[in-house]
Amino acid sequence: MLATQTRAETSRELANRLFQARRQSDALFSVVRNNFLYERPIPQRHRIVFYIGHLEAFDWNLLGDRVFGLKSAQPELDRLFAFGIDPVNGGLPADVPADWPSLDHVHRYVDRSRAALDEKLAGGDLACDSEACDGFSLRTLLNVAVEHRLMHLETLAYMLHQLPLDQKIPQADPPAPSASPLTDKVIHIPAGSVTLGLPRDSEAFGWDNEFAAQTVAVPEFEIDPYKVTNQQYLDFIKAGGYETRAFWSDEDWQWKTQQGISRPIFWRQEGERWFYRAMFAELPLPLDWPVYVSHAEAQAYARWAGKSLPTEAEWQRAAYGAHLEMDSKSDLNSRAGNFDFRRWSPVPVNAFPQDQSAFGAHGMVGNGWEWTSTLFDRFPGFEPFPFYRGYSADFFDGKHFVMKGGSARTAACMLRPSFRNWFQPHYQYVYAGFRCVSR
Repeated sequence: MLATQTRAETSRELANRLFQARRQSDALFSVVRNNFLYERPIPQRHRIVFYIGHLEAFDWNLLGDRVFGLKSAQPELDRLFAFGIDPVNGGLPADVPADWPSLDHVHRYVDRSRAALDEKLAGGDLACDSEACDGFSLRTLLNVAVEHRLMHLETLAYMLHQLPLDQKIPQADPPAPSASPLTDKVIHIPAGSVTLGLPRDSEAFGWDNEFAAQTVAVPEFEIDPYKVTNQQYLDFIKAGGYETRAFWSDEDWQWKTQQGISRPIFWRQEGERWFYRAMFAELPLPLDWPVYVSHAEAQAYARWAGKSLPTEAEWQRAAYGAHLEMDSKSDLNSRAGNFDFRRWSPVPVNAFPQDQSAFGAHGMVGNGWEWTSTLFDRFPGFEPFPFYRGYSADFFDGKHFVMKGGSARTAACMLRPSFRNWFQPHYQYVYAGFRCVSR
């Protein structure tokens, strides 16, 4: 988890990053067999076909009119793929495949939108630091376009994971690294301070919720050296963790009971045997992989273990200590970690012994996001992006929890220390694990 100073990228470099992200999203959609692109693998989400158009509609709505003054050829599709088809009465989506344009129509929309933008983007270096929209530079808007697409590459992986295996074209993972011996010795983190967020005068890109930087005092605590493993979580299940009321909050217990939740969503039980449903195959449960669970399930485990989930500040201090160059990003050349689309699946929690923080915590970046106990909220001095007001502010509702770190499907640029992810506590589909703390 080294940090390196980043220089400002030119508009041509940023455009090339966007073109590369497009190639990655095209490759991801090609994993799904064409007959199943109108499926809805997660009930709360849109059908897959929506996202094929959405990525282009977002770029068009952000750059086409605002920055380049281009006239849309299909404004009705710009709107459709910006928001989708609203559910009736706020319930789960109820649209049917016939409500959506044909795949050929969607692909024509994609091609036409890209071609119009590319004529501007590929025409030469633009004035990257000049004001482009609402007081923000073209550099900022291009970073928004790139990272928005890369975020969807990860959340789409969550969706495609839930498709039946025969609806996907299998992809191979590289060989897993050999794991070093595990230690159960907890790590003592002395009292100190930590910086959260980015300063306003930072040259580094950040989303609106990453501003403004603040220094937080953190009392001493102890933290697990690794993410909680499938083996450890299996011990919790065998000890009756899902049946013991005391480990669950009222809201979490009601959710678990009503939904019949009795195990992580990626697991399947057959008699006494447990299996893990990976993206392209089912395999015996890998006991040394990190467990992926909802916040509610992580919190119940922590109570069973007599511990807690870390706060955002505690996690940040254990990962980065007190001294951090805020105009920095994680070393993109580092091979010590499971991130940046290198693999589809997790690896053992101790697979990269060289990937440890200054305090000795292993694998805090990559191989699965890590839940914290901190509700997602604004930092002091927060100002929403005027061109994307709902990105963060819509989720300052006391119902979403901060996650830190990153997964195997997280882009390298979003491994920066200031980046914040968040989800509702009952959403099981995320590649998110956790580790516990004692105070």
